[in-house]
Amino acid sequence: MIVPGSITSLRVRLAAWLLLPLSAFVLVCGYLSWQHAVAVADYVQDRDLLASAKVLSDRLIWEDDNVRASVPPSALSLFVSPERDQVFLSVTDGSGMVLVGSPEFPPPPQLKLAGADRAQWYDTVFRGQPIRAVMTRRPMYDGGQERDINIFVGKTTRSHDRMVDSLWLPTVTYLVIALLLAVVLTVFALTRELRPLAWLNEQIAAQDPSRLEDFNIDTRRLHTELRPVADTVNSFARKLRAYGQGQRRFIADAAHQLRTPLALQASQLEFARMARQHERVDDMDAALRALQNSNRQLVDVTNKLLMLAQAEHSSNAPARLEPVDLAQCALRCVEHLAAQAELRRIDLGMNLPSVDSIIRVRAQPALLDALIANLLDNALRYTPEGGRVTVSVRGTEKQAELCVDDNGPGIPAESRERVFERFVRLSNDAEGTGLGLAIVREIARTLGAAVTLEANPDEVTGLRARVVFRA
Repeated sequence: MIVPGSITSLRVRLAAWLLLPLSAFVLVCGYLSWQHAVAVADYVQDRDLLASAKVLSDRLIWEDDNVRASVPPSALSLFVSPERDQVFLSVTDGSGMVLVGSPEFPPPPQLKLAGADRAQWYDTVFRGQPIRAVMTRRPMYDGGQERDINIFVGKTTRSHDRMVDSLWLPTVTYLVIALLLAVVLTVFALTRELRPLAWLNEQIAAQDPSRLEDFNIDTRRLHTELRPVADTVNSFARKLRAYGQGQRRFIADAAHQLRTPLALQASQLEFARMARQHERVDDMDAALRALQNSNRQLVDVTNKLLMLAQAEHSSNAPARLEPVDLAQCALRCVEHLAAQAELRRIDLGMNLPSVDSIIRVRAQPALLDALIANLLDNALRYTPEGGRVTVSVRGTEKQAELCVDDNGPGIPAESRERVFERFVRLSNDAEGTGLGLAIVREIARTLGAAVTLEANPDEVTGLRARVVFRA
């Protein structure tokens, strides 16, 4: 049996879903039509047999202690059959003695006379032929005594079968013709109506993947049901185009950021080599210190780029999130950057609801550490010497909040969204790569958190970076 779920062709699947139920309907209708035809033929045949038996019963007379029957032409006309059926008659008394007709006519297996006619129909075999028979009983009086007489009439079933065929075969023929016509129309309709799918496929195949800016699928010739598919493909192409442009911009910016320290290192190496040739020790030491500083910047940029790439490609991070103590993680980052804060004489502190506070969020420990460390590093870089940087952690049943406050110059409100872009720096007064806040936003998005920048409400100047997590 063909099962629609095991077929890969859309045309065949649609045809199967339509034609299989229709075929089952034709089969059921054919069977019901046959049953109805059999019932009608049985009724007609049984009425004919009973009529013949009643006519014969009316013609029974006693004559010299014997029963005689005269069959009139009206009764004989009931026995006429174009299929040349054979008719058998038999009359017996109550003891089973044959009075008139065919001897050994088979009686019903169980006697169950019913109705006003005291009749019983049954199927049997007589002289090697299947017949339909009726038995009826009537009383007769002989010398003032009542005697029951049994009358049997049987007829072969050729005319009955012919009537069944004539009743149900035309109906089945019409149903089969209708089914075949449905098959033809279905194949034609599916072939015609699925052409837009082929046209859609041709459009997609004709697009140049290297020119996503020109990618567009024309939906005018598509059915209403197919237009959302084309719109989704066009939307996906636009997202790919934006993603590709972002990647190209990122590569260009990264190359620019890496090119400067590499070129500087080449110049410093050449200067150090010349200082060594001329035995200028002080110049050589200065060149090596500058080279070390340039190398540190290069390592910093490279690490930030790797961290940003990791944050962007953590697409399956939600499946690997685990409960993490936000307060403990923040404390660990504060301890790690305490030396950097002390070097610049910055007061780095932390506020918790209580000493033993445990505020759990779902995160990846490494990514959460990177998010907090970048926020702290950004605050320490732009806070002047003698300033303050404070980390605060608060939590409720529904969410947890991390705030990093500083009293540096802050960021104008109109520029707070732009600083999350890669390599964007509003000031060159402090060293930096312009990647820290971009990394923070990507990690926050990966962890299902939200990061915002606002003015520090506790200082005249400064910035508050707030990250809200789901508890």
